[in-house]
Amino acid sequence: MPAIILIVVLSALKYFEVAFVADLSWWWIIGLFFAVFIWFEFLERIFGLDKQKAHEQLEKQRQERVKKAFDTKKR
Repeated sequence: MPAIILIVVLSALKYFEVAFVADLSWWWIIGLFFAVFIWFEFLERIFGLDKQKAHEQLEKQRQERVKKAFDTKKR
């Protein structure tokens, strides 16, 4: 996510020709965009990071349900 924000900020700075980014080539920004695209479309799936995040979220929800169930029985 930070890389996407960086792309948007760099694009805006380049478009409005602000500071050192005005001299920066558009190819750097396009290259960064391409690298982020490759990461999210291919490498994240290969390493299983997309599934890992989903499993962590499900585990957190399960723990909250268990905690809620035990808290209501004590009352």
